[in-house]
Amino acid sequence: MALAAFCFAGCNKDNNGDETNPSNEDGLVFVENNVRYIGNGDKEFEPPKGDYVLDASHVYVIRGWVYIADGSSLKIPAGTLLKGKSEDANVKGSSLIIERGAKIYIEGTAEKPVVFTSDKPAGQRKPGDWGGIIICGKAKNNQNEMQIEGGPRSRHGGSDDADNSGVITYCRVEFAGYPFLTDKEINGITLGSVGSGTTFHHIQVSYSNDDSFEWFGGAVNATHLVAWHGWDDDFDTDNGFSGLLQFLLGVRHPKIGDTSLSNGFESDNDADGDDKTPYTTAKFCNVTLVGPALTAGFINEAGAGKYIDAGTLDPNNGSKVGQFQSGVQIRRNSRISLSNAVITGFPVGLIIENDKSVKNTQSEADSRPAVKNTVFGGYTDNAAAALYDNTAAAVPVLGSDKNKTWTDVYSADASATDAGTTSFSHRHVLKTGSNNSPVTASELNLADYAPASGSAAVNASFTVPAGFNASGNGFAGAFKSVAATDNWLAGWTNFDPQNTAY
Repeated sequence: MALAAFCFAGCNKDNNGDETNPSNEDGLVFVENNVRYIGNGDKEFEPPKGDYVLDASHVYVIRGWVYIADGSSLKIPAGTLLKGKSEDANVKGSSLIIERGAKIYIEGTAEKPVVFTSDKPAGQRKPGDWGGIIICGKAKNNQNEMQIEGGPRSRHGGSDDADNSGVITYCRVEFAGYPFLTDKEINGITLGSVGSGTTFHHIQVSYSNDDSFEWFGGAVNATHLVAWHGWDDDFDTDNGFSGLLQFLLGVRHPKIGDTSLSNGFESDNDADGDDKTPYTTAKFCNVTLVGPALTAGFINEAGAGKYIDAGTLDPNNGSKVGQFQSGVQIRRNSRISLSNAVITGFPVGLIIENDKSVKNTQSEADSRPAVKNTVFGGYTDNAAAALYDNTAAAVPVLGSDKNKTWTDVYSADASATDAGTTSFSHRHVLKTGSNNSPVTASELNLADYAPASGSAAVNASFTVPAGFNASGNGFAGAFKSVAATDNWLAGWTNFDPQNTAY
């Protein structure tokens, strides 16, 4: 009888009544009231081991924590729409979780991206309506083995940096992220010890209720990533992540920031700043981070605090609004590097922070944090005040001396010797909005992210480091020009998911 009941729920859900189910969904998808659910309605669900293939002609609703376990795979073809079930009596933070040894194949195209979004109607969606996508692999991290952040059972880590968790290309993840517990939030996309054999490119995370992207260890490389209006950090790297990442765009909403202080980049070696290997040595190149000060509605209060109010976008799920901090925060023994970047519109441009008694320095020679060919502008202070540097004398970076610059770091308003003494017109760095004013939300498009004529972001000497695509030479930022051929956002991105009728 138990077997019969299982088959009724898990097998009688085929296409147009055909029990052969050519899309190979049996055991994973449950049809109830004409809705195709991935998950059986329990908080946690693991389908029988198998290779599952969804059908792009259907819409799916992810319900609960759905584990694709070791030995199984899930293929999601181009054009598939999936919705995360928002909170109800049984389900909180519905998520798709790819465990160690499993494979995910999200194979969208520029014309037909795969979309994960909220199950709420247009106009009612909020950050944190559902959990997100979690991928766990067998690559190295500096804790040997870790449980993934956010609460699920899954563990990640191993010794194979070339491990392959599958393919994610041309994919959007919208209104995800969930605060399962304090400091244990599910991110828009979380990657735990994902190896370099994994393909990861052309991915947009929008309105995540925690970080847009976060890596815990691993060696996966990535290109063409977009973090749009996230709650906490845009790109967060921890626990020995060592991938190469090129062509990244992060854009902040002026009133969405986290109580933990929101940054474009945040990077740690680990939570305690320990001297553990592998170090966090991710390398970023061709990055544009657009902070809240360049968008209408930013509250620019005096002093370090920029407190904000998410208003109608507040998910009311335990997440707390807070303040913005910096474009780039490198701390706790992290050794990431950043090249050919534009960082603009944050309260602070750069923080290399000596918290946890860690003596971070800036030097390629000893593989410490390095920043090259990077244009900072539109900030209140071009680096953190002494408040963030508990041993400021040991930090040979911009530090609390606002006149100090590196030879290979370019500041669009370096003449500002005191915080707030000059106003920043971002035409020095980016294309402007109407009448040379800061861009508004309605004017945010490719032209605003590409270098303007005469921009400091265009420089023939800006060459990319070894290992990166040479098409990033000659400019700072994610886009070479306003030419259509340089617009890698075309076709697959969506900058107004709130009002999209899915």
